[in-house]
Amino acid sequence: MKRPYQICSNCVMDTSDSRISFDKNGGCDHCNDFYEKVKPNWHPDERSRKELEAIAARIRSFGKDQEFDSILGLSGGADSSYMLHLAVKEFGLRPLVFHVDGGWNSEIAVNNIQVLVDKLGLDLYTEVINWEEMRDFQLAYFKSGVPHIDIPQDHAFIATLYNFAEKYNIRYILNGGNVSTEGVRNPMEWLYYGTDMPQIWDIIRQFGTIKMETYPFSSIFKHKIYLSYIKRVKVIKPLNYVPYVKSEAMQFLQREYGWKPYPQKHFESRFTKFYEGFWLPERFGFDTRRVQYSSLILTGQMTREEALEKLKKPAYDPETIDDEFSYIATKLNISVDELRHYFTMPKKFYWDYKNIVSVFVVGAKILKALGVEKSIKR
Repeated sequence: MKRPYQICSNCVMDTSDSRISFDKNGGCDHCNDFYEKVKPNWHPDERSRKELEAIAARIRSFGKDQEFDSILGLSGGADSSYMLHLAVKEFGLRPLVFHVDGGWNSEIAVNNIQVLVDKLGLDLYTEVINWEEMRDFQLAYFKSGVPHIDIPQDHAFIATLYNFAEKYNIRYILNGGNVSTEGVRNPMEWLYYGTDMPQIWDIIRQFGTIKMETYPFSSIFKHKIYLSYIKRVKVIKPLNYVPYVKSEAMQFLQREYGWKPYPQKHFESRFTKFYEGFWLPERFGFDTRRVQYSSLILTGQMTREEALEKLKKPAYDPETIDDEFSYIATKLNISVDELRHYFTMPKKFYWDYKNIVSVFVVGAKILKALGVEKSIKR
């Protein structure tokens, strides 16, 4: 039985998240989780900055005799761009800056990456994914019917990051994830784990048509066990240690580097723009702006009224969506009719395919119980 529609009285999360719950005041579990578990452990103040300075000193010491002291993946988005500025200009780090070209870069992303590395005097390492493999992988996810069709692109980025860290014996990974703009997590039903290898292989086996000979796969076990405990690789999230107001950061990047803003978070990729702007909300009713705006509401960067007003308009441009369909179809070498067939086909979800969701859930609980991942800054 379909539950009646309800929206949080504090943020803009609603029953499009099928597992959302509300308290007696109409506040949702996302807000309550933030106030009870996240905010008390998040202090982007002078004390926290000094802590980051100490971490940066350890990173510099570790890498003093090496070409790089850390690794940073640069997408061209605001978070990774501002993080790169902080790392180099304010904390004196020498990161290996890399970018994964999965075939979907927007012109703005290419510009933003180039102006940053040029002005900072850095070299850029670009990993180009075999397009035929990426194309087939992407189509396999369309054919599977699941919401999380961005996994082929996301997984390539994650796997390349860890592969580079291992190849260059780099101990520290700089990650742009942050509480300020990501205090609310996407429901698992919307965006599933990108490193569930049994599910990935199940979808490839059922819907793929070519061998994946060069695509960089990497499992959660490699990240959480082998690299974390054997190679002792640490993930640092610098933006959690400093005041990070996204609008101010974007203005700074524009002024100092000639960086250009995007219409929405994650729109540095043409595919993600189509996927999050149109595919998810129109096919599944999942609008990721609700998560993004709710995060900004909880961290005082947007009012609920502003968010509700923005949500009245679709995330995509109705006047250009036919062109977007044509672009995506042409890029994937299929007809627009075939792409529209995937849009109208029966919906599937992560539970319709092999998965190890229980491993992710239980593993997270064990790590928290052991105190391994209790810090918001990890």
